[in-house]
Amino acid sequence: MRIEEDLKLDFKDVLIRPKRSEAKSRKDVVLKRQYTFRNGRKWTGIPVIAANMDGVGTFEMSRALNKHGLMTCLVKSYNHDDYEINKSDWQASTTILSTGISLTDLEKTQNIINNFQTNIEFVCIDVANGYSEYFVDFVRRFKERNPNITLIAGNVVTADMTQELILAGADIVKVGIGPGSVCTTRIKTGVGYPQLSSIMECADAAHGLGGHIIADGGCTCPGDVAKAFAAGADFVMMGGMFSGHDEGGGEIIEKKFKTHQYEVDIDGSLLKPVVETKKFVKFYGMSSDTAMKKHKGGVAAYRASEGRTVEVPYKGSVDDTVKDLLGGLRSTCTYVGASSLKQLSKCTTFVRVTQQFNGVFVR
Repeated sequence: MRIEEDLKLDFKDVLIRPKRSEAKSRKDVVLKRQYTFRNGRKWTGIPVIAANMDGVGTFEMSRALNKHGLMTCLVKSYNHDDYEINKSDWQASTTILSTGISLTDLEKTQNIINNFQTNIEFVCIDVANGYSEYFVDFVRRFKERNPNITLIAGNVVTADMTQELILAGADIVKVGIGPGSVCTTRIKTGVGYPQLSSIMECADAAHGLGGHIIADGGCTCPGDVAKAFAAGADFVMMGGMFSGHDEGGGEIIEKKFKTHQYEVDIDGSLLKPVVETKKFVKFYGMSSDTAMKKHKGGVAAYRASEGRTVEVPYKGSVDDTVKDLLGGLRSTCTYVGASSLKQLSKCTTFVRVTQQFNGVFVR
């Protein structure tokens, strides 16, 4: 046993220090990035990704986000027929196929790649624990079979494993263990790493080898997304912030709540409380009881659920959420004198804090 004494930070522990800026308007800020990956492929777009979670990583979400230049990582449960039905209107540069590491996963994924070659540019090999030798070997073998695919692999949180995955063939490493809103890995296992520090350390390791990283999880608001980019993330992936929208396809649940208002009779006397109807959508972690019952028939006897199931407020179309997010990113850049998202990390000084905002009127 050993203890690392170095301070590790999360999004809640810092704010970004403002600096002089020549920017006249946030509308002039350029959010598009241009990357050249280790496999030689070039990519241009806004590097924000909807996570491969039920209710988020859908073809419908991909079509909606593509209009804004954002990406979507599709859920693993989609099969060949799903891709066939949607092949005419998905965009290869903004849609990511995701897979696990079983032999069944490999066969299914390889068949989709072979049958839809021109529409598959990105593949995400996604596991909760990216520290196993089997996972690294799977990444290596997959890359050998598909050298032209831009390969995403994760999740990890340390520089050494980031480097190992890149050397094994990953073009992009997904970073984050336990920070997600519906992830309980840290509670169930005690394992994790503060997300801001993991982004900084893994980005430094990846960039030294010509690789890239995705900051996956932990963002609760546009300001957290800005901090992730400011810390060196090339892409930011989100589940909770993209949950609850029409494009996620989840069932809308209506609930009635008593308010503090009362119906008033003609004589002025109070009658019954006014009832308000609110809409919600179920959202759950992909290692939760809910997900495992849906996709695997239940929780295996040898493991525990590492996710929670919640009901998030129904948000309607994702377009308003995207506009709010991108508006926040543009504003961040103007506060620190960055004319583009590319410059944000170079213009950032983080300030350690004990309070993020005044929540006196937050309910």
